[in-house]
Amino acid sequence: MLLYVIRHGDPIYNPDSLTEKGKRQAEALGRRLAVHGLDRIYTSPLIRAQQTAQPTCEILGIKPVIADWTSEGHTWEEFTFEDPNLGGALNWCFHVQTTRYKTPEILAMGDKWYEAEPFCFSKSKEGYERIMRESDAFMEELGYKREGLKYRITRPNDERVAVFCHQGFGTTWLSHLLGVPPILFWSTFDMNHTGVTIIEFKNNKDGFTAPICLAVSDTSHLYAERLPLRFANGTKL
Repeated sequence: MLLYVIRHGDPIYNPDSLTEKGKRQAEALGRRLAVHGLDRIYTSPLIRAQQTAQPTCEILGIKPVIADWTSEGHTWEEFTFEDPNLGGALNWCFHVQTTRYKTPEILAMGDKWYEAEPFCFSKSKEGYERIMRESDAFMEELGYKREGLKYRITRPNDERVAVFCHQGFGTTWLSHLLGVPPILFWSTFDMNHTGVTIIEFKNNKDGFTAPICLAVSDTSHLYAERLPLRFANGTKL
């Protein structure tokens, strides 16, 4: 099975939607995904994710399934804190300078990373546990039951499955899927607008599989369409 984890296009957060640039990104993405096709499409309930999935759904004739657990609304409530550097406004816990997490003291905390600042000022522990539970249930529905860092293959699956979601949720989910400590994942990887991360679950003969990441936040469709490209409207690529 191939699992495609896709961030929404260039957004307007209020009201929740895509910019004109984001709509063009979504159309380019749809043309890309149409080349090899998809079997299932899931999307966050938020409009920006649904609008990103729409061109793909229309081209492939697939009705998307709304997956509430992938909503950025949940992760925003769980993984944000009142940032004194922003006058007390809410900020993502993992949006502080990334070098802050790559210290022997933080890494030594292991599975208790949520006790470090600023995670201890949020509901990060509960949020990560929720995403782990929901992820494991979702993967079991697709035929892969998690056992430690591996998955038992309960129903070999050759489908291509896409989940249109968000940066905060997506990076958190990927850390669990790939068995990478969340603090290391957040401080090492990111997701661009309409970036496509591809995870392969090989149907091995011994009945077990461990997901392999084939691509991270790939935006080749934007290059192919010669669209202006900055990483999340920041660094020019």
